[in-house]
Amino acid sequence: MKQLISIHDNRKILNVNKHWKTIYQNDYASTEAENLKYRSVEFTMASMFSGALQLIDLNDFITPSQECIKPVKLEKKESKGGSIVVTDEGDYFEKNEDGSKEKLEKAKITLNDCLACSGCITSAESILITQQSQEELYRIIEENKKHEMCNEIEKIKTLVVSVSPQSRASLAAKYKLDIETAAKKLTAFFHRLGIKYVFDTTISREFSLIESRKEFIRRYQAKDIEPKALPMLSSACPGWVCYAEKTHGDYVLPYISTVKSPQQIMGSLVKDYLGSKLQLKCSQIYHVSVMPCFDKKLEASRNDFHNDEYETRDVDCVITSVEVDAMLETEGLRLDELPSEDLDQISADNPLDTGLYSHAGSTSGGYSDHIFIHAAKELFGDTISGIQYKTLRNQDMKEIVLERDGEVLLRFAIANGFRNIQNIVQKLKRGKSPYHFVEIMACPAGCANGGAQIRAVEESPKDLLKKVEELYHSLPAKEPGENPLVHHLYEEWLGGAESEKAKQLLHTQYHAVEKINNALFIKW
Repeated sequence: MKQLISIHDNRKILNVNKHWKTIYQNDYASTEAENLKYRSVEFTMASMFSGALQLIDLNDFITPSQECIKPVKLEKKESKGGSIVVTDEGDYFEKNEDGSKEKLEKAKITLNDCLACSGCITSAESILITQQSQEELYRIIEENKKHEMCNEIEKIKTLVVSVSPQSRASLAAKYKLDIETAAKKLTAFFHRLGIKYVFDTTISREFSLIESRKEFIRRYQAKDIEPKALPMLSSACPGWVCYAEKTHGDYVLPYISTVKSPQQIMGSLVKDYLGSKLQLKCSQIYHVSVMPCFDKKLEASRNDFHNDEYETRDVDCVITSVEVDAMLETEGLRLDELPSEDLDQISADNPLDTGLYSHAGSTSGGYSDHIFIHAAKELFGDTISGIQYKTLRNQDMKEIVLERDGEVLLRFAIANGFRNIQNIVQKLKRGKSPYHFVEIMACPAGCANGGAQIRAVEESPKDLLKKVEELYHSLPAKEPGENPLVHHLYEEWLGGAESEKAKQLLHTQYHAVEKINNALFIKW
């Protein structure tokens, strides 16, 4: 994908669509360099995750509230004159008058830099995240091997991988596999790398759906006394949550559900429940999740999901669908040629059928469908057998209404993509939102079309997305809570569905980011 970029003089700030800036740490003040200011150049954006700042898909671009700027120490160097050359690979060189080239060093932006900033956010962006990549996973695997060779058993980490249904569907589509075969071959691949346990995140989504339903019922019943009880906005999309924190702050945050996303509930399940079963400290487990978007890396790095006592996170590393595909290529393997192995079970005390299943509704988890059906039953005694959404201004904006004698009892919506998010937020701010609940995802078409899903090569993006969605929905749909393991875990792990531990491990909080006003943010 080609994007139009411009290069700013002096610090050579690469401004990608006025968004992420890579600051080249070479002072370059020649006349020709100054003439580079705002010169447009063509640059081919890499489609794979790398160590450099890059945007791979701007379809779900969220406009920055402020420019993203990371102050760095710049070393003064004597200018040799010349120009800046951008290679097809995306590298930047300073071409000197004598014809020699010097590669420009790129500044690093860490997760803490991103989350501490009050600037921009996209929902499908790739930035330099030093502890969130397949390279980091490989490093941990190699460390384990070294500890094993040295007989340092106490230093070996138990490696756990949790795979999301959306990523599994994306890989199945590429390798032309059915969803269950893809799951088993992925399990074999990770076991081959040295991963001890491979789980499906559907079990954690069960908790997320059930807790979201309960929260909505409580909010609806309190709507007359709590001014910001409704509409309840979903919280599973970290791109949307981060945008709300940085752009709308305390005005919007009270409306967002406090329920953790399936990724983070899985983190609690692995580090707390599995850790206790294995008699391991949470720091002795290295938990990796496989997700369909890069924003999940940011979510895993939030301080809310960090254990200060053991200096570890609920999810230590997030790798995406494209990164798993890259790992297969690195290993010289094809997913469709690997053997099949059953997924591991998180509870040996409650052995169950390991067959995969899904939930009805959107490919983003089915939050709207599940909550609507249960709210209609619990609040109004209506049994809903099937849900048909009405498409509004575009395919990514849909709504469903429960009426009785001309009175609207419930009005739910699904809003995907930033354009629709803006409309929802603006209506909310004007006090004109007609909805009781909105399932919000920053990516157009939802999580099946996440920014880190494998992209189309031999077919159109539309056709590939259709395949991924069909694979996602090919599994039998079960009602959340139908799996007896969920009830078992509520009791054994959490001490009951209404316990303090359940509130602590299944819910979270949000933080309005105070905007920083200083000279760095002034646009001249």
